[in-house]
Amino acid sequence: MAEAKNLAAAKPARLTGVKGMNDVLPPDSARWEWLEAKVRDLMARYAYRNIRTPIVEPTALFVRGLGEVTDIVEKEMYSFEDRLNGEQLTLRPECTAGVVRAVAEHNLLYEGGKRLYYMGPMFRHERPQRGRYRQFHQIGAEVLGFAGAEVDAELILLADALWRELGLSDVRLELNSLGQPPERQAHRAALITHFERHADQLDEDARRRLHSNPLRILDTKNPAMKEIVESAPRLLDFLGEASLAHFNAVKAILEANGVAYRINPRLVRGMDYYNLTVFEFVTESLGAQGTICGGGRYDYLIEQVGGKPAPAVGWALGVERVLELVKEQGEAVAEPVPDAYAVIPDASALPLAMQLLQQLRAAGVSVQMHAGSGEGMGSMKSQFKKADASGARHALVFGADELASQCVTVKALRDGSGAQQTRPLAGVSEWAHSLQSKA
Repeated sequence: MAEAKNLAAAKPARLTGVKGMNDVLPPDSARWEWLEAKVRDLMARYAYRNIRTPIVEPTALFVRGLGEVTDIVEKEMYSFEDRLNGEQLTLRPECTAGVVRAVAEHNLLYEGGKRLYYMGPMFRHERPQRGRYRQFHQIGAEVLGFAGAEVDAELILLADALWRELGLSDVRLELNSLGQPPERQAHRAALITHFERHADQLDEDARRRLHSNPLRILDTKNPAMKEIVESAPRLLDFLGEASLAHFNAVKAILEANGVAYRINPRLVRGMDYYNLTVFEFVTESLGAQGTICGGGRYDYLIEQVGGKPAPAVGWALGVERVLELVKEQGEAVAEPVPDAYAVIPDASALPLAMQLLQQLRAAGVSVQMHAGSGEGMGSMKSQFKKADASGARHALVFGADELASQCVTVKALRDGSGAQQTRPLAGVSEWAHSLQSKA
């Protein structure tokens, strides 16, 4: 008795996942696969190529690229020291900087501009909430080496096409231009003067940013500061002729393609690397976390990370948020089901049955095999129950009579007829297609 108690006491505690870092389980994973397939197809139509960068990057990449006084660098990054060599490393909080680092490191622009896209997990230490997690996933598109406004517009058109592919309607485009550095400097000085006049109304975060990054004050979520932010100088009023021409060219292409937009002069985005066009796709369906996709032009980032100067523009969407929206207003996504379920009454039939199943799978048929519990294969009745629960359109019955005749019985499970027919074990390729689900 004491020995049993000691064994119970020695049982290890159950481990759980890290808060804000979630498992994606079936059937929800089917929706993720569906979205990824839609993205891959659409990116191919726009001639974008896939790039995959490491999850861990040098911390300096994000400090230099995103800006030292951004919320991400100051508060949210998972950074640590490599115990082997003392290198400062960070789990990527976004992927643009990593893509730019890879492009510069491998000299990808040597033969001309590149259109790239990525998918993967990002990490930010923030309070988990609906559609916003500590490990979250992004899909992004980046175009590097092209300075024209038509590329900004192409990326926006690409995102707009994706919403249609996903069946989403409650998504609107907000647009702004941040101009070029000299224009932002003039605007910055005007902003500082404006906010200094209202210093008593600034919250602690705004006072901290007043002289380091006043543009980010415009992105405050504090309702008490709404009035002074609304009355602040607008960057659009500081744009020169070239910046306005670029912005107007983007708008003209969007209008020609029937893409509605709203100019939001307070739209600044969260990273320091943007210039000229910035944009967000937002929805009212997800509460406070309304932005599902955002991006813009970042012509100086490649040089900031040590590469040869080159223009660039891109966007990233939050996968979790987009999938939340798909649940609410997009098309239904069914969990994949097998074409056939193999019913095997006796374990002695397994070698021959599994040989046929392998041939069917090689021919493109999805087959789920019944597996016993270690004490036998189970009754025919229980196996047919599992066949029905699997969603398969057919049951493949490997009974003694069938195997003696070198055939398998194919039973319909979904059309209500329960029709049966025998198929030869030889020549599988001639009848395998009849098992496949209709698209």
